[in-house]
Order: sequence, then C-alpha cells, then structure tokens
Amino acid sequence: MDIQNKLVRDKIPEIIENSGRRAQYHFLSENEYLTALDQKLLEEVEEYQADKNLEEMADILEVLYAICTARGYTMEDLEAKRKEKLFKRGGFERKLFLEYSTE
Repeated sequence: MDIQNKLVRDKIPEIIENSGRRAQYHFLSENEYLTALDQKLLEEVEEYQADKNLEEMADILEVLYAICTARGYTMEDLEAKRKEKLFKRGGFERKLFLEYSTE
C-alpha cells in the first residue's frame, strides 16, 4: 500500500488503475480543495527547489492556475496583475539584492 493523502491531477486514479493497481480516492469540498491546493503549491515549490527543472516549474504553474480558478479569478486576471506589478515595481531582470534600507 502506497499512502499518498494529497491532491493529485485528475487522471492519476486512471493511470494507477491502468497499471493494474487500485486507487482509493474521494472528492474534496470547496474548503478542503482550497486547503489542499495551498498544500500542493508548497509541495511543488519544494520539489522545484530540490530539482530545479522545467517539469517542476510547470507543476507550480498548473497549481497556480487551479488556485486562481478556485478563488474566482481567471488566467487573464493573473496575467494582468503580473503586468501591473511589473510596470509599477519592475521585474527581477537586474538581479538586485537589497541588503538594507535606512530612514
């Protein structure tokens, strides 16, 4: 038995069952789903930190898209906010590392 107890992509139970194993799962309530998405985001970020690969970046993005949708936003809303912040505060291209500020 391989205990997971985590949010998985929609096709994972089918993939497990097609491999000859059995998948036990249930559907989450909206509140449980939001909590699970937040946990999934942390999991995916940790995996990216360990591997630093494109696949983990794609997983993070997929979870962010799901969070946006679950919280009532669209991808266009997310991109518009990203661009707004880029215009107002800049991006990270200059590689600036702030050591401190004073009054």
